[in-house]
Amino acid sequence: MSFSEAVDRAKGFLHKRKSLYCNVFDKESIAAQAVLADLAKFCRANESCFHEDPRAHAVLEGRREVFLRISHHLELDQDALWKLYGRKDLE
Repeated sequence: MSFSEAVDRAKGFLHKRKSLYCNVFDKESIAAQAVLADLAKFCRANESCFHEDPRAHAVLEGRREVFLRISHHLELDQDALWKLYGRKDLE
């Protein structure tokens, strides 16, 4: 497989993954809105994750990372997602 084919394949995968996230977290769905609001609070999406205990800090950062991944797939366009995740999808 050539590099160009690998890139096209990765972009197709990313496009499909974005579609799946958007289907699960449909912005028109009241349930999805409630779940995202709950996750934002639980994952500290809009506040610092700092904690004096390094292990607790790592747990909080992990939660936030998951929330950011969901948000990126819902909010970013295909090109922005590719810039953020594209190289990781090829590795």
